[in-house]
Amino acid sequence: MSGIRVHELSQETGVSSKDLIDLITKMGYPVKSHSSTVDYGVADRVRRQIKKMDLPVKKPKKAKAKPVEKKPVAKAKTATKKPADKPKTVPAKKPVVKAKVVTKKPEEEPIKAVVAEKPEPKKMPVSEKAPEPKTVTPNPEEVEKARVAYEAKRREEQARRKKATEEAQKRREAEEKKRAADAKRRKEGEAKRKNDAEKRKIRQAEDGERRKKAEEERELQRLMEEEDREKREAEAKRIVIDEATTVKEFAEKLRMGANEIIVKLIGKGMMATLNQTIDAAVAKELAVEMGYEIKTREEEEVETAPEEVEDKSKLRLRHPVVTIMGHVDHGKTSLLDTIRKTRVTEEEAGGITQKIGAYKVDVAGGSVVFLDTPGHEAFTAMRSRGAAFTDIVVLVVAADDGVMPQTVEAIHHAKAAQAPILVAVNKMDKPGANPEKIKQELTAHELVAEEWGGETIFCGVSAKTGEGIDHLLEMLLLQAEVLELKADPERLAFGAVIESKLDRGRGPVATVLVQKGTLKIGDPFVSGPHFGKVRALIDDTGARIKQAEPSTPVEVLGFNGVPNAGDTFMAVESERKAHQIALTRENAERLEGLVAKGHVRLDNLHAQITKGEIKELNIIIKADVQGSIEAVSKAFDDIKMEDVRIRVLHGAVGGITETDVNLAAASNAIIIGFNIRPTEKARTLAEEEAVDIRLYSIIYNAIDDVKAALEGMLEPVFEEKITGRAEVRDAFHIKRIGTIAGCMVSSGKIVRGSDARLIRDDMVIYTGKVSSLRRFKDDAKEVASGYECGIGLEKYNDIKVSDVIETFSMEETEASKARAGAQQKVGSS
Repeated sequence: MSGIRVHELSQETGVSSKDLIDLITKMGYPVKSHSSTVDYGVADRVRRQIKKMDLPVKKPKKAKAKPVEKKPVAKAKTATKKPADKPKTVPAKKPVVKAKVVTKKPEEEPIKAVVAEKPEPKKMPVSEKAPEPKTVTPNPEEVEKARVAYEAKRREEQARRKKATEEAQKRREAEEKKRAADAKRRKEGEAKRKNDAEKRKIRQAEDGERRKKAEEERELQRLMEEEDREKREAEAKRIVIDEATTVKEFAEKLRMGANEIIVKLIGKGMMATLNQTIDAAVAKELAVEMGYEIKTREEEEVETAPEEVEDKSKLRLRHPVVTIMGHVDHGKTSLLDTIRKTRVTEEEAGGITQKIGAYKVDVAGGSVVFLDTPGHEAFTAMRSRGAAFTDIVVLVVAADDGVMPQTVEAIHHAKAAQAPILVAVNKMDKPGANPEKIKQELTAHELVAEEWGGETIFCGVSAKTGEGIDHLLEMLLLQAEVLELKADPERLAFGAVIESKLDRGRGPVATVLVQKGTLKIGDPFVSGPHFGKVRALIDDTGARIKQAEPSTPVEVLGFNGVPNAGDTFMAVESERKAHQIALTRENAERLEGLVAKGHVRLDNLHAQITKGEIKELNIIIKADVQGSIEAVSKAFDDIKMEDVRIRVLHGAVGGITETDVNLAAASNAIIIGFNIRPTEKARTLAEEEAVDIRLYSIIYNAIDDVKAALEGMLEPVFEEKITGRAEVRDAFHIKRIGTIAGCMVSSGKIVRGSDARLIRDDMVIYTGKVSSLRRFKDDAKEVASGYECGIGLEKYNDIKVSDVIETFSMEETEASKARAGAQQKVGSS
């Protein structure tokens, strides 16, 4: 709405805003404040009313009234000059919209006029002349003219400001474009520098890759040359002789003097001359002792292990072979029984698996071959064989029992076989099941669950209710798919003997796992030193089949003898060839006893490292307390060498058993014991398998020996030899003498005064001497195996029934004797 504000009208009339508000309200036009607006018509009526009422003018606001009085006249004069030019531009009420500004202008102009008339400041304080403005009333025409002039000036000012704003906007836009261009140039420069840096990095990486490739090629060339040299040396050590050859010809083959051969023959009790004929067996025995590999011409014609070249185009996916392992009574066979939907567990004595079973199970998406290994400690060797043939190991752990010693042992066997492990947490239906505890315990053995950031698959199952079985089979097939297991079904069959037995009605029978090729009825075959022709094939359900494809377990009939579990099984072209190969292997086994097995020993460790035969030293630690195992393991981890790495394969509290020896033999490891002793069977097995057992009572001695062996500084001087072993059957306490042990000598002989140790639960309790030895009532110098005797130990009386007294002697080694002899010769010269 157009009009004039109350305070503007107050300035124009000289009446205070408060009085005006009261007046306008009384006139019937309600207003709220001095900034309210009233129509111009209302304003004219108010002006007329003010004239009639003669309201008082507010003086404090009119201190500058005198200049106001003079200036309107001057302004009126200037305004009278311009109406001639602009009378037509002021038509109707359009300018009234901004008349509020017109009333201000007379106020602004007098201020400038006051400044101009500053020479008369002394006349302003006169107070008598202040009332004069009351009689002065503005001329509406002059007000209108002033408003029109002000409006024109205002429009001109607006135009000027608009132009300035537009110019400023243009300047801002130009600056913005400049900034954007600068930013773009900086960004492009930064991108170019980054690109150049990336190119430099790529060039450096390519240069490094080229250098690395060149180094690898040089290393490969060196290895190939070294391999060729070793092959030439091995070929030089491989000779072929006739069934009967003379001493002279044999010496020439070995590049040795005939006299040396004659001396060796005399040492064996054979008198020979230069032209005397020796048979192939004697020649082989001599050759083996001197490090040569010797064959007869007939044997050379026979390919002892014909290996067909794999045709990759014929390779087909095969079923995975899965071994189930775990602690005794954790439900391994029950789990397999649930999978196979049969009742095997009930047929076996005591609910413990008595033999290795191989079973093929058809599941959705494929088939899986399961090997069920026994969980009892007495069958540890059979479990080791089971792990050797497997693609995947399923480790069964009871959810209510946790990780047990045989669980850890199974993990070590699986790792030694380099087979991936899938954990099945069984007995999930029990109230005390705690799978999270199992995951936590297995983390200590480097089996970390996938949900914890590891790579081991954990499946919760229940052999009783069947819970989780489908998920377990799905995970097995998924793992097999990742492994990409393939075999050629068209080649001659090749596999391994899982188990064997002598059946009264069928003869020798072997459970064979076919790994490559297809085995058919009528195929001639050889397994170890045995051979035969397939008479029948029986699958795991008892049905007769005509052929067995890769990853198929089958019972084979037709052997000429019972093969050993773990022997390779190989089909050949003819029975004659199978017979020749078996005969050759039988002769090789007969000569095998003449050569020490090639297991690692601390004595020859440095030599094997130097030759590159060993890259990793496996150690099994047995001790009387867990603290010793942890201390030694940490000390071995701290030993760093470039050529060889020390790996603690297994550690446990207790004596050295056959299980430990089997694991050491399979893994080429040495056994270190602290304050414990091996059992009699374990000692015998270690001698047969050539496993090095080192016994210590001080930890640092073991660490020093291993360090010295790695550096080639270990020089064995004395070797312990067990001379006798007696079992305590009773203990007699005699006054002033002490405790006498009533014993039965189980092996060797007990000699009075010899060094002895008392063993209790495979741990050394006492080490000293045999102080007294009696047979019946008479003193005896020695008592042989199989006889009873009374033994007294020097200054020791705490002897209990079932203890073992072991006597030993420290004998000087041949190397020590040779060094002593050399020193004597040097001293005498």
